[in-house]
Amino acid sequence: MQHFDLAVIGSGTGNSLIDERFADWDVALIERDETFGGTCLNRGCIPTKMFVLPADLAASVAEARRLGVQLEFRDADWLAIRDRIFGRIDPISAGGLDWRERSQNVTVFHGEASFVDASTLQVGDTRISASNIVIATGSRPRTLDVPGLAEAADRVHTSDTIMRIDELPRRLVIVGGGYIAAEFAHIFSGLGSEVTLINRTDVLLRHHDRDIAQAYLQELSHGPVNVRLNQELSAVEKSDDDSLVVITKDRNGIEYEYFADQLLIAVGRDRNSDALNLRAAGVDHNPDGQIRVDAQQRTNVPGIWALGDVSSDHLLKHVANAEGRTVQHNLLHPDDLRGTDHRFVPQAVFGDPQIASVGVTEQELRNWGAPYIVARQRYADVAYGWALEDEEHFVKLLADPRSMHLVGAHIIGPQASTLIQPLIQAMSFGQRVDELARGQYWIHPALPEVIENALLKLVLARKPGEIGQ
Repeated sequence: MQHFDLAVIGSGTGNSLIDERFADWDVALIERDETFGGTCLNRGCIPTKMFVLPADLAASVAEARRLGVQLEFRDADWLAIRDRIFGRIDPISAGGLDWRERSQNVTVFHGEASFVDASTLQVGDTRISASNIVIATGSRPRTLDVPGLAEAADRVHTSDTIMRIDELPRRLVIVGGGYIAAEFAHIFSGLGSEVTLINRTDVLLRHHDRDIAQAYLQELSHGPVNVRLNQELSAVEKSDDDSLVVITKDRNGIEYEYFADQLLIAVGRDRNSDALNLRAAGVDHNPDGQIRVDAQQRTNVPGIWALGDVSSDHLLKHVANAEGRTVQHNLLHPDDLRGTDHRFVPQAVFGDPQIASVGVTEQELRNWGAPYIVARQRYADVAYGWALEDEEHFVKLLADPRSMHLVGAHIIGPQASTLIQPLIQAMSFGQRVDELARGQYWIHPALPEVIENALLKLVLARKPGEIGQ
């Protein structure tokens, strides 16, 4: 049986942690998927955002009309868009595998890894052992068990497969109300599909601040997406013309039918830990498959580490990257362990409108009984907002009135994912609100002035829960 200094299960972020500092380590890299490189590269963050940009351009026709510019959206060449995206991504994936397989100190194993004991793995017909094992197996789209889904499998998709279809669907039904559903609703409606979004509750983006979620729902409901709330998928049938009949049921048991050419299931993600036989290694995990780790990314079993979606509370690539850096350091410096800082984890939704957030929501602060001050600043009230003719979008900031440190930031509107970065920085480095607002220049008349003005409102706020004027 071959023994390794390190075995890494998963070729996404797990592959990234094997850098030149491990040149004198004998490393095993195990990947069960035919596609090398993990979800973000092949089926997640990167290709979806490459689809978002063409959708943004297509959707800009309506925005241009408001500003007196007459543009016309004629058509979207789906195959050209798709092939441009994967024509770039697929060679990167293949090149990454080729490079790894040519590495002198890394042996790539293709197959499902499962524990035999705390230091031994079975990969297909091969058994290996390792002094350190890193579990970086990520997550996968959650599926549903409803009648007819299996029979309509050729037209039923998850985020893994919807981007590879051969034709832009005329009618697309999306089941789900999170960020994945929101982004694909924008992509396909922007490119010309008739999109119906079905969610089992009356809230979309439920993990976001309530004001942001409500504003998003209101805007989406008045746009090109047909939003249907408080309905649950109950069955799928094929119609006489081979399209799909998507059947839902509301809280009162009333059934509804929606006709579609394709169906996208976007109801969350499950962690890829079920095939690992964690029991054999004695690794603790939650009932949902989340592997339990400490701040240093260690499991309860010495020598077994975990990172990314399989163990993190945050199923986000930038979190997996941070945890990967922690594992890197701790493997190389076992006498100087470091932890991952999860205090201020940002997230963004690349829909229409764009959303970004970091820190806590106002609802969480209220539930905790924590003192806070809050400020809202409309895009419409800064100069670049005038240029945009933006009457709907805003920044919402939350701060501790005792320390004047930001505790939460929430943005809905153009460039939200970029605008939030100085707020993440301020929270991470402990900058006070007044220092951030007046300790630097803010370019006029650029959109970041909406952040500046929101900060100034916080400075003027007088008591918890009050918006400073």
